[in-house]
Formats: sequence, structure tokens, C-alpha cells
Amino acid sequence: MSMARKRALVVDDSKSARVILSRMLEKYDIEVDMAEAAEQAIEYLRNNRPDAIFMDHLMPGMDGLQAVQAIKGNPQTAMIPIMMYTSQEGELYVGQARALGAMGVLPKQVRPVDVSKVLYELHLLPDRRDMTEPVLAPVELEDGTPVQRPAAPASAHAAADWGRRLEATVKEQAIDVRRFIVASLDSFASRIVSDVRASMPTPTLEFPPPPVRAPRATWPWAGGIAAACVLAALFAAGWFIAREDLAKLRTEVAGLTSANAQLQQARSDLSATVKDLTAALTAASAGTAGTAATGGGAGTSISGPRIEPVPYGEIPFDRSRLDVLRDLLTKLETQGFHGVVKITSLAGLFCLTGNATDGFTPAGASLPASKCDVVGNPFEESLSGQQRQSLAFANLIAGVRQRTAGAITVAIENAGSGRPISPYPARVDSLTAGEWNRAAALNNRVEFAAESGSGQ
Repeated sequence: MSMARKRALVVDDSKSARVILSRMLEKYDIEVDMAEAAEQAIEYLRNNRPDAIFMDHLMPGMDGLQAVQAIKGNPQTAMIPIMMYTSQEGELYVGQARALGAMGVLPKQVRPVDVSKVLYELHLLPDRRDMTEPVLAPVELEDGTPVQRPAAPASAHAAADWGRRLEATVKEQAIDVRRFIVASLDSFASRIVSDVRASMPTPTLEFPPPPVRAPRATWPWAGGIAAACVLAALFAAGWFIAREDLAKLRTEVAGLTSANAQLQQARSDLSATVKDLTAALTAASAGTAGTAATGGGAGTSISGPRIEPVPYGEIPFDRSRLDVLRDLLTKLETQGFHGVVKITSLAGLFCLTGNATDGFTPAGASLPASKCDVVGNPFEESLSGQQRQSLAFANLIAGVRQRTAGAITVAIENAGSGRPISPYPARVDSLTAGEWNRAAALNNRVEFAAESGSGQ
């Protein structure tokens, strides 16, 4: 009685690879179904149960190893044997595929002997011993009546049933192991013969086929155990190497993180140094202006104006600027100065948050500059000429003109934001409101300059 034909599923996104493997399998009288993606194969398995699956590794979407894991994780399909059909090589890959449930790897540069070996492993070809005639045959009486065996006692029926199941399971496992060993030895011997034939100068030289080993010899078992030990050693070595590489990578990442932190700290220190130098240069310029203003004689133009910062939200001609003007006028009167004291207000452009109804305030230092509601000086723009000076400031100017009979006059000017003394930083994504407003605070200022009149 002929056995039912076996069926295999070939999963590969390459049409040529599917066709090549399908033709090889069909030579062994195996029916072949094909799928071009892992998702299509899983959908196929909802209604079909092939005897084996040949799975490619690299495919669009779900790859082969993920598909193996999904199939083995489904109780309905977990018992279907799977063989990876891929160009991936190496013991680590084979071990990974077997760990997920695959039986092994069939290379795409496949030879017929490899296909035969794999088909024996997947039970798609009958075992060689199954093709021999049984040694024992049932005995019949002379008249052709078969001998009837007595039925087993009812009390021992359950134990005998379990015994038969256990014996069948052990035999099946032993057959699987022997089939794998025999196929491996056949493949190994065939490869040796092929390599030797290729190296010989005479192409007509023929080698005898490898001798058939007795299936119950003890040395194949020892070879299989030795191969398993070698594989275990290779896996252990690969695991230790991967662990050491991971430790090295973690150390390098920690070093790079530390170096980045040091660079950020150096950048912050450099910014602070630049700010300190800018403040020192501003102070030196203000000191030079004060000295020139108090020591200038007739016909001399005072250069290097004295600079006083104005916080955002304060009127320019008031508070500390009032005290500076008072001291300057007192010194000029004492020295008998004749000329004009020029006072100029200049506006800085601030990064502000708020609205026109509730007003605007300088943004927090850590806020990105791109998040500012307004960049400008709406408070300065809202002041008229009279609102820029306090009453005390106006009285001081009028008083010095009266005391000196017009020898010293004070001129007030609003120059807007067109003459910054501190450049604003470039607007990049990392710029903060604090960095921008430091430059705006230096530019929001009042300058004092004394210029003597000619001919006095």
C-alpha cells in the first residue's frame, strides 16, 4: 500500500529561490506550496498543516526568525518541523535558529546530498530501515487459520497501554537520533568524496560509495555527543565575547558622556569669561569718560561717554542716572566748565513674555529664545519725551542752567536701538532667553558726554 505524499511549505520573498527548492523537493515526490512573505505563511497555516516548512531569513516585514517564533508559539502549529532556508551561516546563527524552534539551516547554495539529509531529518523521506522486509512474520496453522493470541487480562490493560505508549515514544526518539546521525554521516562522506574528486587531475577516477555503517554502532553516538559538546563550547565562547564587547561599549559610552559634560562645562565657563571681559571693558570705558569729562578745558571735545545701564521697565532719566548727572554737573561747575552735557538714551531689544494688556516682562533665563512672545522694548517705545525723565531730573537740569547763567547746558536725546555696544547672539535652536537678555541689558543704557564750547 503506497504512503500518502508529503507536503512542504516554502516561504521566501525570492521567486527564483522558491522555484529552485520546489523542484528539488518535487524530485522526492513531495508536494510543495509556496508563500512569498512570513505573514502570508502564517495566514496559510490557519487552514493547512504541511509536513514541514522551509523558512527564509531576510524578508520584508516579519523576518524568518520572528515567523519561527510565532509558529512555535501557537499550539496549533507548534509541532510542524521548520528548517531555515537561507544564506546565513555560522554556528551562532544555527544555534539561534534552533533555540527559537527550527531544526537547522539549509543553505541556499544547496546540493542534492544536503536536501536528502534535511528530508530525512524532517521525516519527509521514510527511514532506510522502514523499507526492508520485516524479519518476523505471523505464523499460521496448516489449514491457513492464523494463531489467535489470548487477550490480555482486563486488570493489566491500562498498564500495558501506558507501556506501549512509552515504548513507542522511546523508539520514535531513538529513530530521530539515528536518522540525524546517519544523514549527517552521509552528507559528510559525500562532501569528502566530492572535494577529493574535484582535486584529482583525472576526471574519470571514480570512488566507491561510502560504506553503510551499522545503524546500531556505538561510535556515531559518541560523535554526536562530541559535536553537541563542541557546539555548547562555541555558544559559551560567543556569549562571553558578546558580553565583553557589551561591557567595552558601555565603558566607551560612559567616557563619551563624561567628555560631553566636560565640554558643556568648558563652554559655560568660556561664556562667563566673555561676559566678565565685556563688563570690564564697559567699566573701563565709563571710567575713561568720567576722567575726560572732569578734566576737559576750553575748546576740548570729551570722547568716551560714561555709560549707565537701565533695567527694563525703568524710565531712562531717573534713579541712578540722576545721581550720576548730579555728580558730573557738580564737578564741571567746580572746574568752571563751559559747554554742553549730552545725555543719550539707547534701547536694548529684550526677549519678553506677556501681552499688550497685562504688560511684558523679561523671559526666564532657561526659556528657549524661539519661545519669546516679543523681542523688542515696548516699554521704551511707549514713553513720550517728557515721560523719559523724572521731575527731579528735569529740576536738576534747569537748576544748573540758572546757577551757571547758561554756561552749562544739558541736551537730552533718544537714539533708539540702532547703536548696540554688545552684539546679540546668533539665533540658533540652543539659544536661551537668558543669553539674549544679557546682551540686551548692556545695550539698554544712558550715555553721558561733556563737550566744551569753543571760544570760552
